[in-house]
Amino acid sequence: MACLLEAPLRISVLSEVTATSRHYVDRLFDPDPQKVLQGVIDMKNAVIGNNKQKANLIVLGAVPRLLYLLQQSSSSLQLRTECAVVLGSLAMGTENNIKSLVDCHIIPTLLQGLLCPDLIFIEACLRCLRTVFISPVTPVQLLYTDPTVIPHLMSLLSSSQRTQEYITQIFSHCCKTPEHQTVLFNHGAIQNIAPLLISPSYKVRMQALKCFSVLAYENTLVSMTLVNVLVDGEQLTQVFVKMMQRDQPVEMQLTAAKCLTYMCRAGAIRTDDSCIVLKTLPCLVRMCSKEHLLEERVEGAETLAYLMEPDVELQRIASTTDHLVAMLADYFKYPSSVSAITDIKRLDHDLKHAHELRQAAFKLYASLGSNDEDIRKKITETENMMDRIVSGLSESSIKVRLAAVRCLHSLSRSVQQLRTSFHDHAVWKPLMKLLQNAPDEVLVMASSTLCNLLLEFSPSKEPILESGVIELLCSLTQSDSPALRVNGIWALMNMAFQADQKVKVEIVRCLGTEQLFRLLSDPDTNVLMKTLGLLRNLLSTRPHIDQIMSSHGKQIMQAVTLILEAEHSIEVKEQTLCILANIADGSTAKELIMTNDDMLQKIKYYMGHSNVKLQLAATFCVSNLIWNEEDGSQDRQDKLREMGFVDVLHKLTQSTDPNLSDRAKTALQQYLA
Repeated sequence: MACLLEAPLRISVLSEVTATSRHYVDRLFDPDPQKVLQGVIDMKNAVIGNNKQKANLIVLGAVPRLLYLLQQSSSSLQLRTECAVVLGSLAMGTENNIKSLVDCHIIPTLLQGLLCPDLIFIEACLRCLRTVFISPVTPVQLLYTDPTVIPHLMSLLSSSQRTQEYITQIFSHCCKTPEHQTVLFNHGAIQNIAPLLISPSYKVRMQALKCFSVLAYENTLVSMTLVNVLVDGEQLTQVFVKMMQRDQPVEMQLTAAKCLTYMCRAGAIRTDDSCIVLKTLPCLVRMCSKEHLLEERVEGAETLAYLMEPDVELQRIASTTDHLVAMLADYFKYPSSVSAITDIKRLDHDLKHAHELRQAAFKLYASLGSNDEDIRKKITETENMMDRIVSGLSESSIKVRLAAVRCLHSLSRSVQQLRTSFHDHAVWKPLMKLLQNAPDEVLVMASSTLCNLLLEFSPSKEPILESGVIELLCSLTQSDSPALRVNGIWALMNMAFQADQKVKVEIVRCLGTEQLFRLLSDPDTNVLMKTLGLLRNLLSTRPHIDQIMSSHGKQIMQAVTLILEAEHSIEVKEQTLCILANIADGSTAKELIMTNDDMLQKIKYYMGHSNVKLQLAATFCVSNLIWNEEDGSQDRQDKLREMGFVDVLHKLTQSTDPNLSDRAKTALQQYLA
């Protein structure tokens, strides 16, 4: 019988809750203003800490009524303020609550409320706006819709510590794009917020600091301006340095380090400046140690990776600071079964976010090892490192997979590692698996790594070839992304270098001449250069040259003509002439040049070009055409003499460039032999 009672009981409890909530909403419509005020105050007390009650009131339509009362000039200031407080409390609930509030146009209503002269009311509106804007579901663009809002918020900054805290927090959460940075910068964000860094209130100092970190990120103009700012007679950079001292709260140390990092990366502070080398870098390394909270360790590692990414000297300094390389190994063991975390809630949180630590460690290892051979060796010799990368490549989190492949790419720049660790751990297998089905950003990084694994001295090259990689790479060359097209063609170029005839034929067959020639007219110069590199590698060693030219000679000569006639860089034309020189080295292939007077005139033109690289490549081409020991060389020499090539060669022997004059002399010797 008890079971039968359970359902009706639940319904009655729910209807009771709804009835109570309905009572609160009904009181908002009372004709007596005093009763309305009391109703709002009672509602405020009822919703504090009660998410269920908040949700019920929203469903029952409390929000539009509260917003209406807040806007009415006939409402007393106390009522309007209490309405703002209740709305702020409702915003403290779930993301769905925020969505409902935004849908009811709470943001423009509260922004309008800021025009009221009463400070208590303004603070209540700002507190609610702050809560709404810091939610990830709120469209930050709503702050910028009305152009009068930002200047008005700037003017309110001096009103009180509360307005300073809320406004700077709104700015730091709503500054997401370069356009947002520009709007805030143009409305005096720097001069208005800088004095707040020495506010007596820690909350204000902290929010002001966060504002500067989002304003300076990848922004040269802001960063260059910040360097020259004085706060109470002291340079802003020195204020940030003081905020990184160990006696300051960790959150402040980290955010100040981010500000200096971003200013450095934007070119406003030199990488060898003492505030970076002696203060910012050690502070960020310190954040990676295990006594810090998970999110502090993640942020510390990611910021440090960003700081030293382009600078080999900072990478070397970091790699020898506080045993950083070994310290990062702990990121993979956390939280362990013997974890010192006694707070169950904290442990649960950290278990759910442990993947962020692995992601941050991979990112930092990638940055550390991007240039220096000794650091890469140190990283790969860290306990189980290669195994960790391999398992990272197949983690469920896309961010971890991306960071792991980025780390692998960084290490793959080492000849030593390609020959040892990469081979021992067969990293090409999980890498190939990753390439089968991944988002573009992972594909770009994975295919870049594959390019390195296909270099001729890499032991992984053979097994990768046998795994049927050619088809996959050919499909990358058809991607809409220029980076993927480059990587696909680059990997094929590396594969074709000194390859067997069988491999070359398979590349041409799989890529197809149509696609090959489409790539030769690609708008992206990198794609074009790598395609020419592929063609040059395909057309090496005489039998290969003759075979490929016998089946595709006409189209290849056509493509070469088009490139030599078009507006292209010196590098592109040089590579094209080198291909021509390879064709001239073929036994039968060279006839495709000799029977094409137009092409011969082009070669002659480039022998007299103002650029030495092009002269060298063209002269090399002539050398191959007239080489003595080959059948028909006499006829070819005679034809070129008639066309005036010998006169040009004589001129080139007088060149001030020793390589060019030697190359011309070698060619002329063919006539004398």
